[in-house]
Amino acid sequence: MSSPPLVSMLHIAHTAHWQFLALVLGFLSWIFTLATVGLNEWRVWFLNDTTIVDSGVAWVGIWSACFYSHVLSEIEYCQYLSLTQSFLPLEIRLGQVLMMLAVITGLSGNMIAAYGMRMAYFSVENRSRIKLVFLLAGTSYLFTGCCSLLPLAWNLNSVLNNCTIDFPPEYHFPAAPVRQTVGNAIGVGIFASVLMLLSGLIFLRYRYVWQTPKTESPDDPADPLHGPWTQTSLGSSSGQRPTGGDKGRNNPAFHMEQVS
Repeated sequence: MSSPPLVSMLHIAHTAHWQFLALVLGFLSWIFTLATVGLNEWRVWFLNDTTIVDSGVAWVGIWSACFYSHVLSEIEYCQYLSLTQSFLPLEIRLGQVLMMLAVITGLSGNMIAAYGMRMAYFSVENRSRIKLVFLLAGTSYLFTGCCSLLPLAWNLNSVLNNCTIDFPPEYHFPAAPVRQTVGNAIGVGIFASVLMLLSGLIFLRYRYVWQTPKTESPDDPADPLHGPWTQTSLGSSSGQRPTGGDKGRNNPAFHMEQVS
């Protein structure tokens, strides 16, 4: 028979299966968030002038703007985008800050969630803190999802409205593209944000009720093998057999049945 701490630990582990799934989703969404930060295809520009941009297609991300060219020294020509550059629109500069913040908070959320799952599955001490740890993990995941979703949605709106960027001449970008489409990075980022938000909600929905397992001990009043027992004999309250001085007191119901 299992000892009481083991029974309690098994009960806690049984309640945290959904949170384990949320940890897996949170880790995957963090990987996708890293990929979103590194991808340049946030905005895809289609250009008419192919004098420098041979393919007529350029990619604008939050950290660099790139295109293919056989005229310039590099086949894939990229220019770095800095937070301090005044020509950058606010959504790109905000994306640089919030996406890096999402990477940091997402990593922190994964570490907190992993610690909470370790407590739920392997620890028999400090179990009362599991709900608090899961609350912190869920809050970190939700904050991460919001940090990444805001710049992604803003850049998506800019692409749909065909907003331009006033690149300086050394970037070799035209003043405006013929048209532009949403890049793969925005799709990957939105998918990662949704997964991150879902993970946070699962952790916040955790409900843990402390259940103390029943133990069997000789002093348990509910134990029928070890007593105490309720006196059901017909003797006196002192537990002795009736004597002649008790005048043979019998059960009244039994006496009435015999008379009838």
